[in-house]
Amino acid sequence: MISVSNLSAYYGDLQVLKEVSLTVGDSERVAIFGHNGAGKTTLLNCVIGAHREKSGTVEVDGQRVIDGAVHRNVSLGLGFVPQGHSVFSELSVEENLSIAALVRSRTVTRKILEMFPILDERRSQRAGTLSGGQQQMLALGMALMTQPRMLLLDEPATGLAPVIVENVLQSLLETSRRDGIALVMVEQNVHAALRIVDRAIVLKLGSVIFDGPAEELKKHEDLWSWF
Repeated sequence: MISVSNLSAYYGDLQVLKEVSLTVGDSERVAIFGHNGAGKTTLLNCVIGAHREKSGTVEVDGQRVIDGAVHRNVSLGLGFVPQGHSVFSELSVEENLSIAALVRSRTVTRKILEMFPILDERRSQRAGTLSGGQQQMLALGMALMTQPRMLLLDEPATGLAPVIVENVLQSLLETSRRDGIALVMVEQNVHAALRIVDRAIVLKLGSVIFDGPAEELKKHEDLWSWF
């Protein structure tokens, strides 16, 4: 379980998170929404330990996340897919997965390639020559190669065609259900994200203004004006 308590975060004199408290349970799927500047990405960076200017605590299964020690925090069962296509562009698809796998078995690699068949077809192709959607699938595959129990995603649908968005999100849903992986997703495509999550959190100017069932948020006809 991820537990965030009284979390405030800063960039110099600018406060971007204001005493945020929330939890994410095992196997739970949560989407985080809000306008640009609401603090969504900063929240994910705090959870993974990549943002140092903060107060409050973040714990994973009772163990405190250490600021600036992302590699150690990943060992707690966290996976992270940052915004953009975080792949090694000069390496092949298979080499990207191998680097992410570290000591993982070939069985794990095969599972990822079965999840994203296009990556299997292009396993020898340089990652930088893949389409944007294919690179996003590869970035997701790399994160899943670490076999996380909780996967953090920062706008996984950005820049993708609608049909690719549906494919990516559906793959995430199936993986979460099959392997019991918790998902914490920052996403601008509100309607698409709400179809695969159990719970929604809305941030506004660094504060939580909604934390409840996804079905309840769906009832708001004009979601962005409500934010």
